[in-house]
Amino acid sequence: MRGVIRSQIVISGFENPVSIALSRSRKGSRFLCSWEVSNVAGVITALKLQRRKKNRVNVFIDDQYQFGVQGIIAASLKVGQELSEADIEQLKDDDEDQRAYERALRYLSRRPHSEKEIANKLSRNRIEINVQDRVLKRLREASLVDDVEFARVWVENRQTFRPRSGLMLRSELRGKGVSKEAIETALEGFDEAEAALTVARKACKRYGDLTEEASNRRLRQFLARRGFSFELISSTLSILKDEGSGSDEKSEVEK
Repeated sequence: MRGVIRSQIVISGFENPVSIALSRSRKGSRFLCSWEVSNVAGVITALKLQRRKKNRVNVFIDDQYQFGVQGIIAASLKVGQELSEADIEQLKDDDEDQRAYERALRYLSRRPHSEKEIANKLSRNRIEINVQDRVLKRLREASLVDDVEFARVWVENRQTFRPRSGLMLRSELRGKGVSKEAIETALEGFDEAEAALTVARKACKRYGDLTEEASNRRLRQFLARRGFSFELISSTLSILKDEGSGSDEKSEVEK
């Protein structure tokens, strides 16, 4: 009598179950064995929101919990869907990418970031380099990161609230991983002399009660800390002195 016995076993070194088929030979004295690797890991039997993290969904395969994914990933799944081992690995990779992407979006919601800043923060959260690369690519495609625009906004913000020299601006932007080309593009039209004068005019109000010598010394130190050169500081103080003299003369005329 000829018959076939089928079974699935797990063999070390194989990710998927191995199907074994045993059949009796014509003479009935021995069994012939054949095997094949099954590509189906199981069927989704439930998709359940996590209790604490409402944006994550638990995936159950054959009534057993297997893994969790972000809600946007789970939207492509349905109960009764068959998943292979390859499908499961892809879902886990997509979930890792999505979580890293959402983390990057949270960084950007607080303030603009350079690409290097985002990569550094993802690294501190142990996000792998290949995942970082995919996240940054996705952000660029969505126009959510742009180092040229980041540098332009950085320079504009600094000049509005805390003016400083081009030398210091370049140093700050290099520290944030911005390329030389992006930095120079952002600094096109930057007026170093005007920036120094703006800083000096604001700072001199602090030293109005000091002698001229003490006030000039403080101003020199302050401008130097903002990265301005000795020559520019000297010419800026000369302009301030002329402005002060002109103001005094005007006051005398008005009297």
